[in-house]
Amino acid sequence: MQDLLQHIVGHNDLHAKWLNTLSFMENAGARKISACEHPTLVDFIQLKHAAEEHRHAYYLKKQIAKVSPDTCKTYQLHELLAPHQTRHYLHQLDMQTCRYIKNTFGLQGSQLKYAAYLFVTYAIEVRADELYPVYQAALDKAASKVMVRSIIMEEEGHLEEMIKQLQDFAPDWETHARHVQELERQLFGNWLAAIGQQLAQYA
Repeated sequence: MQDLLQHIVGHNDLHAKWLNTLSFMENAGARKISACEHPTLVDFIQLKHAAEEHRHAYYLKKQIAKVSPDTCKTYQLHELLAPHQTRHYLHQLDMQTCRYIKNTFGLQGSQLKYAAYLFVTYAIEVRADELYPVYQAALDKAASKVMVRSIIMEEEGHLEEMIKQLQDFAPDWETHARHVQELERQLFGNWLAAIGQQLAQYA
């Protein structure tokens, strides 16, 4: 992943698409969180997460101007890296997690949505805690004007909050979280591989 990110950061047009891709995924995460909200029983943490993920999407979108102004104005396919995998990554994780939770806990309706929100968000925050520091290291090495340190700090806070919520949800939450993480690991691997293939074609 480190070599891949260094290659991306070294090419402005690719870097713009990478930022746009991350922005799309942050925005998709915010929309998923909002979609999981109960009509009346939504809590402070869930609102906070949705707001911060939306802000991350905006912040990343704004950074594009530092590397390639007037590009990647929307989230159309040609403006993303590995567009098909990017668009389906979070949705597939959500669907697979819902299936697992339904079979394991017998939940449905709003309870199923909330449980899926907890486990999916946890897996995504673990991934963010791995991805963003590697990206920031590539930015530092290239002396880029782009920075993601503020996102790193907030994602660390999100992870702590998700662990607390999962502890309240089930005493054996870690067993189930590991299963969801394995689902995410496969999807992330496919996503990275697709980006690598696209970069090889670009080269």
